[in-house]
Amino acid sequence: MAHPGPHGAVAVVGHVEWVTHALGILPGRGRIADLQDPLDEPAGGGGVAACAAARLGAAVSLFTALGDDPHALKAQQMLENRGVEVVAAARTGPQTRVLSVTEPDGERTILVVGSRLQPRASDALPWNRLRGLGAAYYAGEDPQALRLARAAPRLVVTARRLRDLVAVGVRADVVVASANDPDEDPSGLPGPLAPGAIVLTDGPRGGTITQPGSPPRAYSPAQPPGPVVDTYGCGDSFAAGLAVGLARGLHLDDAVALGAYAGASCATWRGGIGRA
Repeated sequence: MAHPGPHGAVAVVGHVEWVTHALGILPGRGRIADLQDPLDEPAGGGGVAACAAARLGAAVSLFTALGDDPHALKAQQMLENRGVEVVAAARTGPQTRVLSVTEPDGERTILVVGSRLQPRASDALPWNRLRGLGAAYYAGEDPQALRLARAAPRLVVTARRLRDLVAVGVRADVVVASANDPDEDPSGLPGPLAPGAIVLTDGPRGGTITQPGSPPRAYSPAQPPGPVVDTYGCGDSFAAGLAVGLARGLHLDDAVALGAYAGASCATWRGGIGRA
């Protein structure tokens, strides 16, 4: 794997949540479930992606927002211990709480409590630095922040934020979507905003890459380097690996393969950020 050079650095724009992962099965309406083995960590789309990029050896800056409670402080410490530069706007109030329930087959259900703390373009963050990085991954919720992220030479955007692309008329280099989520269908983007590539992920079945003027081509899944225990964070880890690959100047297919490796690796530990 290539070592990151000056342009191998990436930015992640997105949220951090304080997540409690627990094992069990969600109950029916009005019932009670006993969950086991709680694990607390800072995760969410921004936190997971930033840690995945750092795990691949990239220099990564996480543009985010943090509250003023003990969970926010602990989140910053844990992210920094994993090699992430946390570039955070200050917010008043607690960090967003999340409960993620992992069932015996590794599938997870996520319950978010409260609004996500997202960075905004109006925050006094060093947005101008994105121009000098290799790539950015956007999982935020402020269209104007997406416009600023477009200053990066390569821009990867999660399909969960298609409305932001339309709101500011930004064209991404790559949009990453789940083949199994109809809410992440990027085919409806207006022609001028059609990305340079659409990558549809389909978990252990691999996925497809579609570029304008070419038919979709399949890419192979990566073999997890161990037993699958938890699928939380695999999608954002995939996108982060893809962004790292583009930042290093890899061909799109090779960058996708790096993303597939990052996503498959994430499935082999509990939670999203892995051990320090």
